[in-house]
Amino acid sequence: MVNWRSMARIGLLCAWAGAALGALAQDFPVKPITMVMPYAPGGPGDVITRVFAAAMQKPLGQQIVVENPAGASGTIGTTKVARAKADGYTLLMIHVSHATNQAMYKGLPYHPEADFEPIGRATSGPMLVAARNGFPAKNLAEFVAYTKANASKISLAHAGVGSASHLCGLMLQNALGVKFNEIPYKGTGPALNDLLGGQVDLLCDQTSGTVPSVKAGKIQAYAAAGRSRIPSLPDMPAIAEAGVQGMEINISFGLYAPKGTPKPVLDKLSAALQTAVSDPEVRQRLEGMGISAVPVELARPEALRAHLKNEIDTLGGLLIKAGVKPE
Repeated sequence: MVNWRSMARIGLLCAWAGAALGALAQDFPVKPITMVMPYAPGGPGDVITRVFAAAMQKPLGQQIVVENPAGASGTIGTTKVARAKADGYTLLMIHVSHATNQAMYKGLPYHPEADFEPIGRATSGPMLVAARNGFPAKNLAEFVAYTKANASKISLAHAGVGSASHLCGLMLQNALGVKFNEIPYKGTGPALNDLLGGQVDLLCDQTSGTVPSVKAGKIQAYAAAGRSRIPSLPDMPAIAEAGVQGMEINISFGLYAPKGTPKPVLDKLSAALQTAVSDPEVRQRLEGMGISAVPVELARPEALRAHLKNEIDTLGGLLIKAGVKPE
């Protein structure tokens, strides 16, 4: 026999829950939002995060504060977001390391897919092969010849195992058939600082951090890490132009929230992200760093979800081939 009173109560509860979610979306946000960038201040990821935090404040009507709990290839900051309250007030801006850390750490305290809600992709950008001023190669052809002949003497900086600059460096070594002396840092900012100071020889990293220093004459740039030239440095060749094959990497930043964040809140955050990638000022500033805001159709949860899965499937193998073993 149907208990109509119980059914009525369930109906009322569902209606109340729906109304509560609707009110949450309508009111959100009512306080400042924290956007976590799990790498050191001053690096390319930090710059990108601050560009988007500033742009998303406008449609959301609240301040977005950027935090940099750096270390352990981004896992410290990522863990903080995974454990945060799922209310939309703590977000994560991160790139490829979100996909690769699963292959690097046995006891990773979160799952990159199961513990996060994708909001959307933010940027897409090529990588740049750069060297300290005074590095003994005048052009790409000389760079290839010199590095192949002197690999054991060359130091290669990167932002930590599994970082974008580490992956780029691995691809560079594989493509050249050499092994450099790798020097890991806690983030790109410190690595770039040592390249600027001449303490290390090479850095293969995102154009957002390297292009301004190249244009200022503070470091040398030899090639774009792929088949195409970089619009912001049109006279610099792509590494494929020197006959170096098997090296093509493009880094995309994406925005995530903790798992369980209500869909109405996610929709509002995604809409703000879409507004940001469409903002002419944002696009102009990113282009000045050699990267691009994604088309608005990619600044959506489903696009980031598919992108993350592809990176997990493909880049884990690169780390295994390089001999990286989970800690």
